[in-house]
Amino acid sequence: MAFCSACGNSLPEGAQACPKCGAGVSPAFTAQPAYQTVGQSGGQPFAQTTPPPPIGTAPVASGLTDNIAGALAYVTIIPAIVFLVVAPYNKNRFIRFHSFQSIFFSVAWIVLWKVLAIVVHIPILGWGTILLWPIISLGGFIIWLILVAKAYGGQMFKLPGIGDFAEKQANAA
Repeated sequence: MAFCSACGNSLPEGAQACPKCGAGVSPAFTAQPAYQTVGQSGGQPFAQTTPPPPIGTAPVASGLTDNIAGALAYVTIIPAIVFLVVAPYNKNRFIRFHSFQSIFFSVAWIVLWKVLAIVVHIPILGWGTILLWPIISLGGFIIWLILVAKAYGGQMFKLPGIGDFAEKQANAA
């Protein structure tokens, strides 16, 4: 038995078109499918065939969902840059926003650490900054976790200052 490649309907022997949808029958689809199973029913052997799924209904690997891509943008700066360059993701405003915010947050974080590295060498202020480093690190980690969780939840959570700039950049493209 053959099946229509467009709708999956079973075709009668020698049919040139599908009686259900009218699609033409290709000679490749008129042969018996290779996934035929044979079993017993009341002592009588029977053959059972399953029609192939209609074309276009099989799962297609279309990439990441918006919330996963938004959360992955915060993993490091590399996925954020990739999402801004790769075609299906750079068209999505949500992913662009989180990618830009991730890049701007990373740059702000690097600038903060460089400033603290300079301040630590100042005689009186240096000891104070050494005590602040663990607190600042914990605060940055908590902010990063919030950003990842909000992006995974599908929310466009904006950091003060950085979020507004990221939103402008995401809307500009």
